[in-house]
Amino acid sequence: MAPSMAIGVSRPESEETSEHDDLDQDSDNINRSYRTPLPWTQLSIVFLIQFAEPVTATVIYPFINQFVRETGITKGDERKTGYFAGIIQSAFFFAEAISVVFWGMASDRFGRRLVLLYGPLGLALVMLLFGMSTQFWPLVALRGLQGAFNGNIGVSKSIIGEITDSTNMADAFAFIPVVWTSGITIGPFIGGFLARPAERWPDIFGQVEYLKSHPYFLSCLGVSCLAFSAFLAAVIALKETLPSAMMRRKRKNSLTAAFTDDDVPHYGSTETRNRDSSPVLRDSRSSSTLGDEENPPNLRSLLKLREVQIVLINYAFLGFCDMGLQSLTALMWSTSIENGGLGFTSYTIGMIMGTYGVVNAVLQASFLGKIIRRFGPRKVHIFCFSSMLVSFSSFPVANFFARRAHGSDWRVWATVIVSLVAQSSRGGSYGVIQILLTASSPTRSSLGTMNGLGQAVACIMKSLGPSIASSLHSISLQRQLIGGNAVYYIMTMVVAFGIQYTFMLPKKLKFQ
Repeated sequence: MAPSMAIGVSRPESEETSEHDDLDQDSDNINRSYRTPLPWTQLSIVFLIQFAEPVTATVIYPFINQFVRETGITKGDERKTGYFAGIIQSAFFFAEAISVVFWGMASDRFGRRLVLLYGPLGLALVMLLFGMSTQFWPLVALRGLQGAFNGNIGVSKSIIGEITDSTNMADAFAFIPVVWTSGITIGPFIGGFLARPAERWPDIFGQVEYLKSHPYFLSCLGVSCLAFSAFLAAVIALKETLPSAMMRRKRKNSLTAAFTDDDVPHYGSTETRNRDSSPVLRDSRSSSTLGDEENPPNLRSLLKLREVQIVLINYAFLGFCDMGLQSLTALMWSTSIENGGLGFTSYTIGMIMGTYGVVNAVLQASFLGKIIRRFGPRKVHIFCFSSMLVSFSSFPVANFFARRAHGSDWRVWATVIVSLVAQSSRGGSYGVIQILLTASSPTRSSLGTMNGLGQAVACIMKSLGPSIASSLHSISLQRQLIGGNAVYYIMTMVVAFGIQYTFMLPKKLKFQ
């Protein structure tokens, strides 16, 4: 009987069971008393690369509008700034959506490590060029390249799926929202802090003419160094995880066709006594299976699989509703009470969001993995996605209390806290979706394409969510639809419609 294989994991012979290791989400299988130790060395490198991507993506936020005006494209009309800044942002998402599937397919063919290395290296070079540019259309092209190199983030998720197993996968994926939240917090800070250094620190940089003519170069240089550091760390220590790529390298470098235990990269504990329990890729497959690994399913065949379709539909609803909720939260809080908002100042919003981000990241890192193991991925996603009903419904309630109090009283703050608690569940859905994508991949050699598909769907829906939600908000207020609250009822209905697809997710996950 063939050895039991989880994605990216082989078990010792004593633990061999069947070719498919079924993980019953609602049983004790996902809550085993023994958990494989997380391979922190490899995970740390992957997380560093993932951290560099949101940092480079958001570093321009504090200065991009001023940067656009300084290129002269608006011809002095400040009202056009938003239009041209929107073009730059759209170029990022458009390029990422197009490239992400191709990165995944390339990683299935040529290996995870090689393809992933292009991401941080490309970002480092592009960010340098971005800071050196002074004209609008080169900025658009470079922003598009940022999106393209950012598109291989799906490959990093494939690596996580391959170096973990069913006992520790939830813990590993629980850190992804934490890494992302940290990146989108630090990125704007770097961009704003290092922008226009000749004016901010004239004694130090006042005589540097290049920083006067390129006031945002130092911000871009800072994140470029971060991305390049991630590249160097990956070059030095990141190991290949795609089985077919490892086999090709082994055949090329050795006269023998078989692995020995010492030839295989070990991703778990470095202690000898833990070697057998570490997530390890061993040559326990037949030659026919290896042939399947080297010839992964094509894109069309993956999209025909019902389990893949259901996961992608859930990812689409999650991305759209999540980004719509984020945009409406800031928009509603900053809008005056008379126009349906809460009238919070920028400082208040910043303090709330900053505190919320830190607390949410700590809670997810501490408890998300345990919750997924306890209740199963399917139940966790149903609960987390459904919680957005509470968040969207809280907006008109908060404004009602604000109108009654002519400001922010304890009832307003209580409603805001309830909304934020409900919003904190969203990160759980993202962790679960990654587990579901990993489990729905028909073979390990198609895992990169699967993550690429998921990332492409999410990217498209995340770009649509804020624009549609913000437009509906404006239309609701201008036409006073349902007292200006129509947008919240519409988004609530979208969430309700998406909930039915959460129940279509499989109760059992097959890790091949």
